[in-house]
This record gives sequence, C-alpha cells and structure tokens, in this order.
Amino acid sequence: MDLSTITLFQELVRSGSIRQTAEASGVSPTAVARQIDKLEREFGTPLVERTPRGVRLTAAGEVIAAKSRDVARELSTAKQMIDELKGLRRGHVSVHVNGAAISSILAPAMSEFSSMHPHITIEVVVTSAQSALDAVATGQTDMAVTMFAPADARVMTRFRMPLRHEPILSPRHPLAELEQITIPDIVDHRLALPDRSFGVRRSFDTRLRAYGFEPFETAFTTSSLELQKELARSGSAVLILPQMAVQREIDDGDLVMRPFAPRSRIETLLELSHSVARHQSFTARQLLDFLGAFLERHHG
Repeated sequence: MDLSTITLFQELVRSGSIRQTAEASGVSPTAVARQIDKLEREFGTPLVERTPRGVRLTAAGEVIAAKSRDVARELSTAKQMIDELKGLRRGHVSVHVNGAAISSILAPAMSEFSSMHPHITIEVVVTSAQSALDAVATGQTDMAVTMFAPADARVMTRFRMPLRHEPILSPRHPLAELEQITIPDIVDHRLALPDRSFGVRRSFDTRLRAYGFEPFETAFTTSSLELQKELARSGSAVLILPQMAVQREIDDGDLVMRPFAPRSRIETLLELSHSVARHQSFTARQLLDFLGAFLERHHG
C-alpha cells in the first residue's frame, strides 16, 4: 500500500462516499473505485460494502483503516522531521540581548554554531532586558538572552546560569593590588558603568545604599563594551562586568579581575528565554539549545 493509496483510503473512511472522496482527492470516482478494488485484491477480502448511502467498512476494512491511520501518522511525523532537518540547512534566527557584555559572552557560541550551519543567518539586537522580553512576547525576535530581567509570564526560561559582576581594571590600577574589593574601596575611583536602565547599574546603586552611600554619577556612563574596555586598559576607569565578557583581554594581560568581597557582590542570572504562546521554529530551537549547552560547558 503506497502513500497515495493510504491517503485516498483515509479520505474514503472519513467521508463514507466514493464521490466525495474523488472530489477531495481531485480524481474521478472511477479512479477511486479502482484503487479500492486493487486494495481488496491485495488483501484478498472485501474492505467496504456499497450501500445506497455510500460505503461502509467491513470488519477487515476497520482493521486496515486503523492500521493505515497509524502509518499515515508515522509518515506525517517523518515528513515533519525531514522538513525540520532541511530547515537547519538554511534559515534566520533573531536574538535580542540586554547589554553588549552578553553579546560578547555569546559571540564564541554563535561563531561555533555558524561554522556548523553556515547557511543560517543570525541577527543580534542589543537592548534593555525589558525590551528584549517584549520583543520575544510580541514575536519580534525568536529568543532573549538577559541579565537582571524582571519576571514575565509571557516568556519561558529554557536555560539559567548564575553570573557575577566583578571589578575589571588595568593591572597598573591601584586597586589591582587588592585580593578582594569592597564597595567602599571603589567609590573614590573613576568608574565606567551603563546608565540606570541597565540592571547592573541599579544593583550597584543598591549596594551603595547598603553601605550608607548615596548613588552618584560615575565618571563615564556608557553601554559600549568596547569603550569601557578601552577606558579600563588606559587606567582611566574601573568596570563592573562578568569576567567572561573580557576574558580575552584578561588572558592577554591587558586587564585583570579582582573579585568583590562577599557583602559587596553583584550577582544576577543569565537567562535564555522564548515565548510561551508563540511557536518556535526548528532552527531557533536548535540555536537556543546549542547556546544553553555551550554556556553550561564553558561557564557552568
């Protein structure tokens, strides 16, 4: 029994009419009758009974109908899997991230994924955490990668990883001599931080208040990771970033990380999220799973 015959027989079971089956299948009633006759010869028994109101399945026909449904379902699943495999050969995925630090963290993972699937294009939009979640919920993007993100019932988190923000500075900076840094240590030095729409800045303000300091304007306010790194390299500013965002510069000896003392720590969760309500493409699911596995493997 081939796929076209299975499909035709399933339509006959559904409609109970050779004429309606012919109309739905785009063939003549005679062609439908010939296919049924062929099936009956193949199985050596009648599968349908002709009645004034159409056709009715025999006991053998009921067995064939049940089995053909299973076969049709399996073939449909197989076709979907094949279509999805084809999807990995091409496609486009959009990712919204909050902060240039995250895009720097994700760059090695995206580079590896792209080398494996060169015909898939990836768009990365740097924005705030709330804007990233809004973009996911409204279908503007496939996924969000966020830090300091507010709770949002519209999105589902597929991967979550704790992430500390630590002082990043030039090895020649006076604070580089310390093994640990506290908030009181840092307030008298020039800082480069993003504005207060970013969670790390709000968390820093919270730590200031915990030590009895009022939030203040930092020497440099910028969300540009490249500018922050240049300011730190030159000794002009201290940064507060995840170490992995500047790991290359640390490995090269251009920057160092000195951890915050426990009471001064700024911690958050790095989260990979997608929409609860919207269907996610196979390509997007593959990238999301790949990013989660990559981060777990290298930073978990």
